[in-house]
Amino acid sequence: MKIQFLGTGTSQGVPVIACECDVCKSANLKDKRLRTSIAIRYKNTQITIDAGPDFRQQMLRADIKKLDAVVFTHEHKDHIAGLDDVRAYNFLTKEPMQIYCTDQVYSALCREFHYVFDPEFSYPGIPKVETTLINKATTFRINDMILNPIEVMHYKLPVLGYRIKNFTYITDANFISEEEFKKMEGTEVLVINALRRKKHISHFTLDEALEIIQRIKPKKAYLTHVSHYLGLHDVVSLELPNGVALAYDGLEIEI
Repeated sequence: MKIQFLGTGTSQGVPVIACECDVCKSANLKDKRLRTSIAIRYKNTQITIDAGPDFRQQMLRADIKKLDAVVFTHEHKDHIAGLDDVRAYNFLTKEPMQIYCTDQVYSALCREFHYVFDPEFSYPGIPKVETTLINKATTFRINDMILNPIEVMHYKLPVLGYRIKNFTYITDANFISEEEFKKMEGTEVLVINALRRKKHISHFTLDEALEIIQRIKPKKAYLTHVSHYLGLHDVVSLELPNGVALAYDGLEIEI
């Protein structure tokens, strides 16, 4: 299984518009972060988790010519805003894009992309999708890939993380229940959000993310959904314990 980090930044990305901080002005490409998303390829199946406002740019940069499905974590704009661009894959395959999401995310998609989901607006050139509704209690399959949802809380908003084999992906979270923690046991590679150092209302801090990593004890952990407040990539990387790395856009790992 191959995972590529398409984006590792927050809702504003890094650099932030008009910001003059050292991170935003850094020339290091590892400090340039598009909105958070990953691509996963296993056997003949390739998916992305989330399709944010940078989706088109991410697909081009990663040279992803085949995409079987988009799986959503939650309905915030930095995770759904790129849905319109799946139409490029419609043109290639002559098939609708498969999307997987909760009822709550589906409602948001219908509001944001009413022309996609309302039959009255159907006309050539708009995205074609087929939706499968999922929830935290149901494991589901996409071709060769089996996904086990993990519900985390993003302040008061439920968000789905996903476990695929021994890989677990958690973004936009600041709380995980004991019941959902059990789904993460035995994870060998963990990706988890670490927004900044200072306490935040809806995201794990660096220290909180490290505490979860210590509890799960994966062989390798990667930090994502990083803001410019966390610090320069090369500086933060030196502070991290063995087995923990700061993810960056374009990073590829194989499990």
